[in-house]
Amino acid sequence: MQLPKHPNLSRTSTSRKPHHESPALHHDNYPLQLTMPWGLWSDAPSQSPNGTGSSDSTSPAPPSSSIPPSAYTAPAPLSSSSSPLIPPPPTLLSNKKDKPVSWNDSLNATDWAHYAEPRNWIPTAIAVVAALGLHQFYRSYLRRLPGTGHVSPGYFRKRSLLGKVTSVGDGDNFHLFHTPGGRLAGWGWLRKVPAGKKEVRGRTIPIRLAGIDAPEGAHFGRTAQPFSGEALSFLQSFISGRRVRAYIYKRDQYDRIVATVFVRKPPFFWPRKDVGLEMIRRGLATTYEAKSGAEFGSKRAEEMYRHAEEESRRKGRGMWSLERGGWFGKAKGTVESPREYKTRVKLEERAAGEKK
Repeated sequence: MQLPKHPNLSRTSTSRKPHHESPALHHDNYPLQLTMPWGLWSDAPSQSPNGTGSSDSTSPAPPSSSIPPSAYTAPAPLSSSSSPLIPPPPTLLSNKKDKPVSWNDSLNATDWAHYAEPRNWIPTAIAVVAALGLHQFYRSYLRRLPGTGHVSPGYFRKRSLLGKVTSVGDGDNFHLFHTPGGRLAGWGWLRKVPAGKKEVRGRTIPIRLAGIDAPEGAHFGRTAQPFSGEALSFLQSFISGRRVRAYIYKRDQYDRIVATVFVRKPPFFWPRKDVGLEMIRRGLATTYEAKSGAEFGSKRAEEMYRHAEEESRRKGRGMWSLERGGWFGKAKGTVESPREYKTRVKLEERAAGEKK
């Protein structure tokens, strides 16, 4: 026995899709029952113009393929009482196109009121300022300078160099391995200072002691001055292998950094001692004599150096002992200062060159 077909399902039963499938694109010429999973809502009886329901309950509907697209109509919405188990259909997307946004409107699209609150931008500003401050602090105080070429002219008279003396070449100059930050930055216990000559080659800064001139040694075939060896020995024992602080002033003609150097001596390490001043007090150096280019760091330092030289000369210390009379009427000698020595040697070499 063949069961009669349901009149309201006659047009949708052949084209209904499973409930789990995605809906197809909407088209105005096709019924929602054929493309949407919620086609079951069309089961409600359509109302006639006179308000009565459709009486076509016995005649079967023609196949869906023979019905023209224009014959389909959108299903009428169901009331809450007609089918309580079927959820309402989802909201259909609007066919209206989005209104285009002009270029000027897009520029003003940012909600700047968000940045008016201090709590939103103050943490960022603090972080940026702190990062810039740390970078500047590192460049000024923690960045190691491996040579004279890395010492900027802006450092002169504004910065000091803390480092370890690796070698002493003469009575008034030495080489410094820059250790910025000292022990607080880990030098000596976390970061080691190279000890060998090969390891420090090209990694040190030559320092010329400011305001003094020590006796010249035997260089380039020249004879050494008296007390040049004593001056070299004292400087080596006084600062070699020790940490010193150099207050830099300028770069000389030999690409050395002219500086006043201080060292702390055990056991108390205080007060610190001016290396150049200590050499003058012992008669192992004179104040720097030049018509131009003399550098003491300050007028007070120059006066202190000259006063120490006068006292050392009066007491006959070091090289000034040659000016004092000896026992049994020994004649009083004269002392040739390092400046006088260099001037005399240059004249002799120039005269020898002219004869050739």
